[in-house]
Amino acid sequence: MGYYQKKSEQIIKTDINTLWDFISDPSNLKKITPANLGFKIVNSSHNVMTEGMIIGYKITPVVNINTEWVTEISHVKHKEVFVDQQIYGPYKLWHHQHIFKVIDDKSVSMTDIITYALPFGIIGDLLNFIFIQNKIKKIFEYRTIALNEIFNK
Repeated sequence: MGYYQKKSEQIIKTDINTLWDFISDPSNLKKITPANLGFKIVNSSHNVMTEGMIIGYKITPVVNINTEWVTEISHVKHKEVFVDQQIYGPYKLWHHQHIFKVIDDKSVSMTDIITYALPFGIIGDLLNFIFIQNKIKKIFEYRTIALNEIFNK
């Protein structure tokens, strides 16, 4: 079984307070997730991101295959970093760091580092090579575009 990592970084033209408020509100996840994933939050233990927060989702990563996914916000350092980790879902491991660095009063660097592993041993590794790594790449390309449209007008 392989462990994989995807890193994405972008500069967002807004202040840290505005960006943090947007990113830390779970209801905004749908705005930055491709529609073809059928993303829907089915429950959340809080309205605003806090350590220990549990979020349940339904996604459709492949046509007509619905998947439940539950994550926990395992670490929060206000306006600097937070981590979400899969509790239940399609991955054997999903660890997603969101890192924020203020550049100046009108721009913030946001870095996502995702470390993941798939179930099913060598079959999971093959699926990653053929399908999953490209799917994750496209999700974060979409996120970059969506955040640019929201903040970098």
